[in-house]
Amino acid sequence: MLVVTTENVPGQRVREVKGQVFGVVVRSRGLGGNILAGLRSLVGGEITEYTELLEQTRRQAIDRMVKNARLMQADAVVMMRFDSSEIGQTMSEIVAYGTAVLLEKAS
Repeated sequence: MLVVTTENVPGQRVREVKGQVFGVVVRSRGLGGNILAGLRSLVGGEITEYTELLEQTRRQAIDRMVKNARLMQADAVVMMRFDSSEIGQTMSEIVAYGTAVLLEKAS
């Protein structure tokens, strides 16, 4: 499935808008990861444990969004965006969202 951050796809036009679509994931790093990340934060620099966690979570949110778009019988998602927030001090919520559409070749 095509997923783009733009409103339009070159050479295509939106034939039908299916509606909003999203994928939500809430994740928490385990206790061991939090301790290791806490120790790394004392030295400074990138905290790779959290970077990897957020990369995996974003991918999973996109996958869930695409699954929902397929259930709506869409063939693309346009205007895709991410949103994130913290829940408590140990959890992160990542949302991938956009507009599910059917595309056709532009004439």
